[in-house]
Parts: sequence; structure tokens; C-alpha cells
Amino acid sequence: MHNWKVATAAMLDEMVALRRAIHTEPELGLKTPATTKKARAALEGLPLEFADGGSTTGFVATLRGPSGGKTVLLRADMDALPLDEETGLAFTSQIPGAMHACGHDAHVAMLVGAARALCERKDSLPGTVQFMFQPGEEGWHGARHMLDDGLIKPLPDAAFAIHVTPNIPSGTMTGRPGPMLAAADRFEIIIEGKGGHASQPHDAVDPVPVAGDLASAIHAMVTRRIPAFDPCVITTGRLMAGNACNVIPATAVIEGTIRSFSETTRELACDGLRRLAEHIPAAHLCRGSITIEPVFPVTVCDHSIAAIAKCAALELVESGEWIDMPFPAMGAEDFSYVLQKVPGAMIFLGATPEGGDWRDCCALHSNKMVLDEKVMALGAALHCAFVEAYFARNLIS
Repeated sequence: MHNWKVATAAMLDEMVALRRAIHTEPELGLKTPATTKKARAALEGLPLEFADGGSTTGFVATLRGPSGGKTVLLRADMDALPLDEETGLAFTSQIPGAMHACGHDAHVAMLVGAARALCERKDSLPGTVQFMFQPGEEGWHGARHMLDDGLIKPLPDAAFAIHVTPNIPSGTMTGRPGPMLAAADRFEIIIEGKGGHASQPHDAVDPVPVAGDLASAIHAMVTRRIPAFDPCVITTGRLMAGNACNVIPATAVIEGTIRSFSETTRELACDGLRRLAEHIPAAHLCRGSITIEPVFPVTVCDHSIAAIAKCAALELVESGEWIDMPFPAMGAEDFSYVLQKVPGAMIFLGATPEGGDWRDCCALHSNKMVLDEKVMALGAALHCAFVEAYFARNLIS
């Protein structure tokens, strides 16, 4: 195997500079023009073919080896989260209400580093590599939009992605075959009562205690109706009602997320929510209605591609720096859309900040989350190793 760690370590300063430039100017959703411009500028002068589409500002850069062969896709997401940053970093977000709190800035920098390293060895590349720079991962279905736009046609033979996290020791990697991350659905329940004066609740129909009962009943329903060995998590993330302490509001709203690993459990959870949303409010003279919106499918890693990813990782690091992921996580990923169409795998790369404890440092999606930037060199090398390992396996077979 080529010494990718040496090649990408030489690019670390450039990756750090790019990551910080993106971090300072985070963008939300499907349109991330400033981030796209920075990534494209970092790839300028390389022997790449570019394709972009109308639904997003995402793009695919393609590197073609001299002999045709198979195609491997490497993906990085680009969008930020709607948070006000409180890290105190010198390169903190300059955009109110937006922060790179999920490491996507590092993902872009790592994929740029991998592209530069692989372009240096274009003449010995026995196939084609697609570098997918994707906005809109945080609930915007960016990968699905890029697929629908035809940016990944023809489909590659394999696909890989890396996600950094501060809650794994820095430099340690983990992955698994089969289901890795959950399907996600979003729900909103509206409880309609009758508003009134807070001193006269008997003359109103108060939706607030109904919302409390309903939130508790949702959690009880999960433990009583969902099989323990085909699990589900339903979390009420938002409960809204009223805007004054002496007014009984006319409505209350509950919003939350459903996470599951099978269509059977997904349907059980959704059916249970619909029953509760209708009948508990009715028992209290209120009217309940629910909307359930699918977000992401289950992220399923192909067994053979996951094995290639693990072997590639172990070529780069000591055996103790790879941990088999013992069970799936309830997070969700729209790389799942790619994995529905292409055999592939995702791994997590630990990036605990220097001096931090991976067990309790601020996690992804925290507005105080920070990362160990040094792991970006390893992440870029890992992308390259995926490509090399897949091509080597394909040539042997």
C-alpha cells in the first residue's frame, strides 16, 4: 500500500486553513455557495472533471485513471447547523445562527486533501474516483437531491464516507457491516383546545396538561409496544404553548423525532403515535392531529465493502486504533440515500480535542463542540486507502 499518511501529513496545514475558512463562514441547507467556492478553489489546477446541478450547490469532481476500470465514490458533506457558536475559537463562526457543529468543515478539508493526494498518483490509478461534495445533510436530503439531479450517473461501484466525532479517542476508527445508523422521521402533533383566562381554567379547555400527558404516553408506548430486540427511540424535542403566564393558550404543539432500524418497527411507532395523538386529546375535550415526515432511511453498510474499509484502516494504524462497532447508533445520515443505490460503507473517526476526555467532551451538535484538527491528515489518508484497497480487491477478484 502506498504511504498515504506521509502524503496527506504534508498537506495538513492546507487542510487546517481550509477547514477554518469554512468554519468561519458556515452555511445552512442545500445552498452553500461560499463553501462550494472555497472547496472548488482548493481543487483548482487538478486533473478533475466537475459536474453540478440545480437543486443544490453541491458538485462532483471526477478523477479518471488511464485504464478505465471500476469507479469509487468518496463523499463529504458541507452544511452547518442552526446554532450560535460558543467555543471561543479564534476562527469562530462569523454568521449568527450558524455553526459547523457536526464536523462537516473537516469533512470537506479531508476530501480535498484526498483528492490532491490521489491526483498526484493519477497515472497509476486503475479506475475512476468521484469526489462528492454535498450540502444539505442536516435534514435537507442533499444526497437524494444530488442523485436526482443525475450528478452521480452512472452510479459508482462502491461508495465510502467518513464522519469525525469528538466522542471517540482521537485517531481511533470504528465501523460495522449491516445497519449502522437509524432511519429518522419527524413528527408534529397539534393539540387544539379553547383558550381563556388563567384564573378560570374551568371555562377553557387547556391543552397544556394534555401535551404533558401525551409526551409521557409516547415514552410509555415505546416500552410497551416496540420489541426490545428491534428497537426504536421517540424523543419529544420541542413542546410549545402560549406566550403569557396568565393566559390559557388555545393550542399546544409537540415536535419530535422517531429513530428505528426496520420498517416493521417504524410502522409500529408511527401507528402508535397516531393513536395517541388522536385519542388522548379527545379524552380531555381537545382535538389532536399529527403529521409524520420521513427524513432518512436506515444507513446500511455493505458487508464486503465494510470489510474493505476495515482492512484499509488497519493498514494505516495499529490494530488497537480500530474498534468494531458493537451495535448500530440511533443517529441518522443522508449518506443512506447513496447506500440504497450503491454498495458502500461509512466509518467514524475519533477527533477528541487535545486535553479533552472523549467520554464527556462536548458532542456533535453542541454549540461548544471542538475537534482535534490533526486527525484530518489521517482522514484524508483513509479516503485514499479506501480507494486503493477497493481497486486492489477488485483486481484480485
